[in-house]
Amino acid sequence: MGFSEDLKFDDKGLLSAIVQDHETNEILMLAFMNKEAVEKTIETHKMHYWSRSRQKLWLKGESSGHVQSVKSIAIDCDQDALLFKVEQKGGACHEGYRSCFFRKLEDGELKIVGDKVFDKKAVYKQSE
Repeated sequence: MGFSEDLKFDDKGLLSAIVQDHETNEILMLAFMNKEAVEKTIETHKMHYWSRSRQKLWLKGESSGHVQSVKSIAIDCDQDALLFKVEQKGGACHEGYRSCFFRKLEDGELKIVGDKVFDKKAVYKQSE
């Protein structure tokens, strides 16, 4: 029993997790968590998520080293979404940007407005 027992997961056992920088309030990412991810995050103070594409639990930064240390947790009024304020090491986005929200709609076109903070090919040792 505990905090995760009060949450309202969807029919797939997931809820939304909004992740925000604890100092600047910049939105870093949106991801999904299952009950195990919530419990692991609370236990370790490191962000854990459920990967819908890989169908597995993952620790943010497990391959990149770009971990998110939890500073605070808030729950929305419906108890089906969580807001985490974190200290972000490196970038939150797997594309190499600090935030996953590095594109902005301007004059009907998507423009890149974020700065890359790491080279994804070097970090993930992948080729394009």
